[in-house]
Amino acid sequence: MDVTSLHGRRAVARWERVSVGDLFERVTWSYPDKEAIVAWDGAFADPALQRVTYREADALANRIANALLARGLERGDRVAMFCDNSVEAYLFKFGVAKAGLTVVPINPMLAPDVIGYLLERAAPRFSIVDAVLWPKAREGFALRGLTPDVTIEIGGGPVEGSIGFGAFVEGASSDEPDVEIHADDVWEIIFTSGTTAMPKGAMVSHNYSYLAGYSFALTLTRGLKIECDLRLCAFLPLIFHIADQIFSFPAFLSGGTLIMGRGPDPEKIAAAITKEGATALWAGSPAMLTDLVAALDREPLSYDVRSLTVAIYGWTAAPPGLIAALKRHCGEDFLACEILGQTEAISCHRFWPDKWRETFLRTAPEHNYVGVPNPMVAGDVVDEDGVSLRDRPGVPGEVIYRSPVVTAGYYQDEEATREAFRGGWFHSGDVCEYDADGLRIMVDRSKDIVKSGGENVSSLRVEAVLRQHPEVSVAAVVGLPHDHWGEAVTAFVIPAEGSLPEADVLMAFCRERLAGFESPKGIVLVDELPTTVGGKVLKYKLRAAHAALYEGAKS
Repeated sequence: MDVTSLHGRRAVARWERVSVGDLFERVTWSYPDKEAIVAWDGAFADPALQRVTYREADALANRIANALLARGLERGDRVAMFCDNSVEAYLFKFGVAKAGLTVVPINPMLAPDVIGYLLERAAPRFSIVDAVLWPKAREGFALRGLTPDVTIEIGGGPVEGSIGFGAFVEGASSDEPDVEIHADDVWEIIFTSGTTAMPKGAMVSHNYSYLAGYSFALTLTRGLKIECDLRLCAFLPLIFHIADQIFSFPAFLSGGTLIMGRGPDPEKIAAAITKEGATALWAGSPAMLTDLVAALDREPLSYDVRSLTVAIYGWTAAPPGLIAALKRHCGEDFLACEILGQTEAISCHRFWPDKWRETFLRTAPEHNYVGVPNPMVAGDVVDEDGVSLRDRPGVPGEVIYRSPVVTAGYYQDEEATREAFRGGWFHSGDVCEYDADGLRIMVDRSKDIVKSGGENVSSLRVEAVLRQHPEVSVAAVVGLPHDHWGEAVTAFVIPAEGSLPEADVLMAFCRERLAGFESPKGIVLVDELPTTVGGKVLKYKLRAAHAALYEGAKS
C-alpha cells in the first residue's frame, strides 16, 4: 500500500473506491435487513421483489453483474436499456455499475428514428427491454439490426430471441465481481436533447452520482430527526432520466428507503405516502402537485400525508396557494423546494419558498425564482462576453457551472463538448437573471428547447416535421405556459400558397412522426411571423403575444 505519495493516487481496493454499484453493499454493514426498495403495484414483474432489503438488493445486483460478465462483456462496454420503472430494471442498472460496464438507458417515449440513432451512437453489446414496451422499441432496434438479450416480463413474456430476467440471473453468483472501477469511470450515458434535432449523450461518472446524491440527501432529509428515516417517494422516471441521481440515490446514501412507482398517478402517490409513511416526494412540477392536492381534497378520509416533510418540484414557479394547500394537508412544517438543473449538471439551484417567503409571495408564479446554486456547484450568470451579471440585476444571461457534479462530456461528440465547456465553465444554455439580492430568476431557455411535461423537446425537430407537410410553408415552434404540461409545444404555421390546412390534420401528421411529448398541443395559422432583417423568427415575441393561449386548459 502506498503511504508515500501525496498526490496522483487512485483507489484500487474495492473498499476504497467510489462506485455506484457499492451503494447497497455498504449499507449492509449498518442496516442489512432494512427495506432498500418498496415498489408500488406495476413496478415489479416478480412479486418477490415488491419489497427488497439492502442485503437482497446487493445480492441480486451481484448476480446481474456476474451474469453480464459471463456473457463476455468487458470494462466500458455499453448496455442498452429500454425500460420504465421497476425493481428489476433499477437493480439491473446497479448490476451494470458493479460489473464496470456502462449503462445506456433510452427514453421509451422517443420516436423510432431517434431510438435507432441512439443505438447507433452507443453501439451496445447487450440490451434489456420491458415486454410491454417492446412494440415501441421494435422499429428502432430493427434499424440497427438489434434484438434484445433480456426481457423484463412486465406486460408479456420474453421477446423472441431473448430470455426472461429471472432466467438470466438464475445460477449466477451473488458474490461481488472482481473488476476494476474508478470514481471517474463513466458508468451511465444519459441522452438529452441538444440544440440539434438529435439528442446528445451526457457521460455520468461514479463520482458525479455520489456527489449529486449526497447533495440532495441534505435537501430531502429536511424535517427529519434522523437521516436514515428518509422514505423517498418517486413515481416519475428513474431508469432513463437523470432523476435517478438525486431522487433515488439519496435514499441509500442516507440509509433510508426508496418507494418506487411505475408512473405518475396522483391517487397512487397519495396512497403510497399514506401506506408507506413517505417523508419526501419527487413531484416533478407544480402541475403534478396540484393534481396531488386535488386527489387529497376529493377523498380526505382515504389519505394521510402528514408524514411528508419535503417535496421537490421544478421547471416553473408554484402558485403560493398551492404551497398553502400542501401545508394544510401535510402540516405547517412541510417544506417545498423548486430546483433548476439539467442532465449535464443536476446538482442544480434550489429555491425554498419558506426561506424567501416575502419574495415568493410577491412574485410567484409570474416570476420563476430558482434561488441559488447548492454549495456543491459554482454557478454564475454571464453576458455574451462571459462577464458576470451579478452586479447588473435584471439583465438576462446564460447560466454557467463548474463543479465535479457536471457531465464528463458528450459521448462520441467532441465538437458539442468543446462548445459546452468554454473558459473552464460548462455553459448550460439556460437563461437567468440576478435580482438585487443575488437570487437567480429563470427567464428562458436558449436554443428554444421546449420543456414539456418534464421532457426536452427540440423545436427544430418539430419544425422540420411540419415543413414536410405539403400545405405548410413556414413553421415556428415555441413553448407556451400550460397548467398541465408546464410548457405546451405550440406551432405557428404560415400555410403554403393556396392552402388552408386544418390544425387537427397537422397535429395528426406530427403524431405519426414524433413522440407524444414532442407533438404540438396546438397549431395556430398565421399570415406572417415576426423576424429579424436576416429572416430569423423572433420567438420571444411569439411567446409574449400568445402567453395566454392555454389559460384554463387542463390537458
